Parts: sequence; structure tokens; C-alpha cells
Amino acid sequence: MSSEKSTGLVLRVVDFSESSCIVTLFTRDFGKISALAKGGRRPKSPFESAIDLLSVIRVVFLHKSSESLDLLTEAKLERRFRAAQRDLSRLYAGFYLAELLSQLTDEADPHPELFDAAAAALEALDGEADVAATVLRFELTALRELGHLPMLKTCAGCGRDMPETPRVAFGHAAGGMLCSACRVGHRQVVSLGREAWETLLAFADPLASPAAIAAVPARVRGEVRGVINQYVCHLLGHRPRMHSYLGVLAN
Repeated sequence: MSSEKSTGLVLRVVDFSESSCIVTLFTRDFGKISALAKGGRRPKSPFESAIDLLSVIRVVFLHKSSESLDLLTEAKLERRFRAAQRDLSRLYAGFYLAELLSQLTDEADPHPELFDAAAAALEALDGEADVAATVLRFELTALRELGHLPMLKTCAGCGRDMPETPRVAFGHAAGGMLCSACRVGHRQVVSLGREAWETLLAFADPLASPAAIAAVPARVRGEVRGVINQYVCHLLGHRPRMHSYLGVLAN
């Protein structure tokens, strides 16, 4: 077994015994890992109370080559997620980010840029950032980094540039926008207003200026939230548990 070090985001903590727990982490250097934290439930554990959901921690762990759990040996807190003390919508958004990371990523598949985006999103939620904008930006960043970003500028059917019309078609199964000719025969297609489409384009652009993604316009929140919710459900094959708590982001 080799000893490894990294920075990790705590996605899940499950009790293993009276004194130990199993921690799922999304690490910057090794991707998602599951590790046994012996003594992690003790009041005076060797992990200094660092193992807390959505916390960013520095970890040392023994990586096992077999399918058995890794062994967490050290954990030091870098930043704790405190949004729950102020606003439940921020807490639910944080839980949703963790659920996306847990379900969209594979074990031992590192994505450093995605880790940085997740850490930045949680820090923003802990501050005064717009919740709907922060969640949407992270969703589209995660989809891009993991190769699932829908085609937004061009038609997913023919590859041509989408015409600038008052309303456009988005095909969940097709993987993005559909022109009027390619829309025929496709299922799971929804109509999207021009402003909602432009909002998705702005938030999906990794080079977008902060001003362009400062907030989701209130008049298009429901439309944007609906199309992204459905697209994520299509990718996962089921509805994320936290979708039930994100209704506030559409208002």
C-alpha cells in the first residue's frame, strides 16, 4: 500500500462501527475515493473533527490496489461549509453539488478543474453569491469537464449554427439544441425561449465575464431550471434526490 496526499471535498459520511466511519471524498489529485476512517466518530478522533459534510480537507490515506476501501490516516480541515447557519437554500444547493459529484464521477478518475470549480462554488454559496447562478454555473462546468455538456450553439442533429429565433428546441436525448428540420421525430424535446437559451450560453462559456454570469434573470429562472433538471435526470437515469429541494431556484 502506498501513502498518498491530496485535498478532498467530503461528499458523504456513513457510520461503519461505534467508532469508525466510511468517507467518500472527491479529491483533487485522485478523483473520487472511499476510505475507512478508523476512530472517525470519536469525540477526540485523530482527524480533529475535520470529517464534516461539504468540508474541504487535507488528507493522507493508504491507497489499496484491490477493490477494498482505502484507509484514511490523517485529515486536517481547510474550510468548513457554514451556509446552513444562514440560509437553507444555500445548504440544499451545497448538498446538490455533492450529489452531482458523487453520481456523475467515477472512482479514481481525477478532474482537478472540476474539484477547483466545486470548491469555488461552495465558497460562493458560503458567501453572498446568487444561489441560482452559482448552481447553474457549476452544473454546466461539471457537464463540460465530464464530457456531457449539451450542444448549445449548434444543432445536435446536423451540426449547423442554431438560427436566432424567438424560441428554440432542446432535445434531452439528442444532447442539445435542435433546428426546426432536425426536431422532427425526436422525443424528449422542449421549447426554450431566446433569453433562456442566451442564459445557458453565457453560463456554459468558461471565458464568460463575471458580469455575464452574476445572476440568472428572474423571468427565465423557471425555464432554465426546468431544462437543466430534465437533462441531468436523463444523464443519470433517475431524478437526483435534491431536486425536490431546489424549487426555490426557479422563483
